[in-house]
Amino acid sequence: MFIATLVLSALLAVAFVGAGASKVAGTKAMVEAAESHGFTKGHYQVIGLLEVAGAAGLVIGLWWAPLGIAAAVGLTLLMIGAVVVHVRAKEKFAMAAPALVLAILSAVALVLRITTA
Repeated sequence: MFIATLVLSALLAVAFVGAGASKVAGTKAMVEAAESHGFTKGHYQVIGLLEVAGAAGLVIGLWWAPLGIAAAVGLTLLMIGAVVVHVRAKEKFAMAAPALVLAILSAVALVLRITTA
């Protein structure tokens, strides 16, 4: 079971570092996305920092379970919030799908980390 936790945590960390880094860097696409959802660039950068911190927490949490659990909870809640933002904006499902998938995978990582702690 720990191998599944390791693999999923690593894959999620890569995904969240990629998404978070582009928000922190303030790329043009991310600034446009932020504005279209009613966020400032600064708010979006904070979200990016939370994603990167969550990714780090998943990886470090492989050695210290409480941090991994906390990171998985935080990322799950963050992605649920992202889904809500997409739904409120009345966007097509395809726009919310990545956040939904990441929310589900983060929840799975949470369950796995709890069961292997």
